[in-house]
Amino acid sequence: MISYYLDILVLSILQGITEFIPVSSSSHLLLFSKFKNFNYMSLEIDVSLHLGSLIAIIIYFWKDLLNIYKNKILINLIFFGSIPLIICGYIFYNFGIIDYVRNLKVIAWTTLIFGILLFFSDKKIQNKKIEKDLNLKSIFTIGLFQALSIIPGVSRSGIVITACRFSKFKRVDAAKISFLLSIPALAGASVLSLINMPDKSLDFNLAICLSILFSFIFSYITIKLLLYYLEKFSLKIFVYYRLVLSLLLFIIVYT
Repeated sequence: MISYYLDILVLSILQGITEFIPVSSSSHLLLFSKFKNFNYMSLEIDVSLHLGSLIAIIIYFWKDLLNIYKNKILINLIFFGSIPLIICGYIFYNFGIIDYVRNLKVIAWTTLIFGILLFFSDKKIQNKKIEKDLNLKSIFTIGLFQALSIIPGVSRSGIVITACRFSKFKRVDAAKISFLLSIPALAGASVLSLINMPDKSLDFNLAICLSILFSFIFSYITIKLLLYYLEKFSLKIFVYYRLVLSLLLFIIVYT
């Protein structure tokens, strides 16, 4: 029983950290479940982990979200940019396509390919800001890129930051756009998991409560630290991590 709760803690840490840095939370959770033979895909655990991250992002940006009149345009842009992900997510899950891409070979290749894209997107100095440069054209382009994150290993935050950097947004602003787009994404993932539950409800036992709590704590810390980090440093550390991880995965799946 103790080992079970330790696994819950590890999953919560993985979700909290990897949901917001450009390394793919879904691939890390899937990898952990495979190597530990732990069924993290229990729908209750899955929705709890997403809820923890969703609560963290809402609390961190609560002032922006509450000030709806001042930021009405921004909020509309965020929901508009989420449409491609919603449509693609519906197609992938309802037609069973997601089952064909949820494997280690796909994760190995997407971890490598989109890590390289992240590297090239971060090469040039970009100076666009959310307040004056985010518009329908840019958010729709970013949203199209975000739709690729349905495939494990791509990383939702990673592909959004990549798209933002190619669209000439500053690193911190790219991260903020990624955070804001995560609200509809996490809410959608939670709703999708709830819909797939037989009784359409969460049984708030200790495991569920701990999943939400720890996911929230590590998500909030990650958001704060990532914004601080990107003020001073490039994205190279995440690129290097993805390259090393992809190499390990290639060794596992092809040997």
